[in-house]
Amino acid sequence: MIVDKLEQSLRPPETAMPPYPPKYITLASGEKMVVHQAGREDVPRLLEAIRPLITVEKDFYDIVAARFYAELLGYQRYRVKDEYVLVGTIDGVIVGVVNGRMVDDKVGMSYHTVAIKRGLRIGAQLFAAKMEYHMDYLGQQEVLIVAESPIGYRRWMIEYELESRPSTWHELGGVPTHVLTKALWEKHKPMKCTGRRPVPEEMLEAAKKLILPSEYPQIPGFKR
Repeated sequence: MIVDKLEQSLRPPETAMPPYPPKYITLASGEKMVVHQAGREDVPRLLEAIRPLITVEKDFYDIVAARFYAELLGYQRYRVKDEYVLVGTIDGVIVGVVNGRMVDDKVGMSYHTVAIKRGLRIGAQLFAAKMEYHMDYLGQQEVLIVAESPIGYRRWMIEYELESRPSTWHELGGVPTHVLTKALWEKHKPMKCTGRRPVPEEMLEAAKKLILPSEYPQIPGFKR
């Protein structure tokens, strides 16, 4: 791809970031969810998966999905510095997506967590994978986090006992910033972060198909 000089000037500099090693998690249903890192070439597929949720008001899916949609475009089009995207799949079907970015070598910025399939703590598992990436693979000391729904507030702020830091504003705005510190991560990691590595090759290949969901529990009667 040839990038002209003007386009190059619009792009933020990129920091070399280690990849997130894929893992799989056995859910309460017995299904196995593979979590792996998505590349820019995967974004069009992920946009299709997120798009139906933009009109769902319940549980604030609309604002989360709309913002996530824009963030995915920002990643695809090189308009956000050091963003990453992790995706969860079951038998290749997309069941959830999370994203964030590296602010600097010590601080991470959590953006959004969307669970398409519900009732199996998929969102909680993907959020934990996101924190695992920041703390254990990017080697950061803290992650800045906000919530846009009561579910998110309970899952992140309360369950992880996040440190309130109202003097630091998050890029998403909203509720005052909370922080996952290294100490809090080490405290909660054994209970929150599960999964096994390596992912069997056949399972990983299936995960990379990124099949669009045919059903959304948030949208009764949805047909693709």
